[in-house]
Amino acid sequence: MARDLGLVASACGGLDTRFAAEIVAPAVERGWRPAITLTPTAARWLEHTGGLGEVDALVDLPVRSTSRLPGDPRPHPDPDVFLFAPASANSLAKLALGIADNQALTVLGDVLGSPSVHVVVAYQVVDARRHHPAWQRHLDTLAEGGVALHRIDTRKPLTEVVDLLPS
Repeated sequence: MARDLGLVASACGGLDTRFAAEIVAPAVERGWRPAITLTPTAARWLEHTGGLGEVDALVDLPVRSTSRLPGDPRPHPDPDVFLFAPASANSLAKLALGIADNQALTVLGDVLGSPSVHVVVAYQVVDARRHHPAWQRHLDTLAEGGVALHRIDTRKPLTEVVDLLPS
């Protein structure tokens, strides 16, 4: 039986061409059942390129990017493992500050700091952003909340982030 994985993604370079093949498919192959929530921009990118269809074909739960309406059933289970990949610098900063202005950040914000939930954030950031005075504080805040952090090397396959999940 597959183990539920909360898989969250934001709009980063390569999302449209690499997300399904290098994150979703390997996660499924390793026995995970992804419950995918996308930031609104990530959803638009995948819809535009046809990548959303690729993702849908790999999973048995609906891919979300918006909140449900009152009275609607919850479309996803409550996983005890979350992977936020790729995470943009913008989304990582919002998560660290507790800003939940979209469904993806709401899902993560609701579990951040919970001792029973394992959260991995694999982020993509340009070198210049690392010099921003708040950047290290954002990373430190997430680490203090129990988040395992990993900077994505865009020259490597994204499958490396799936390796960060507990076995």
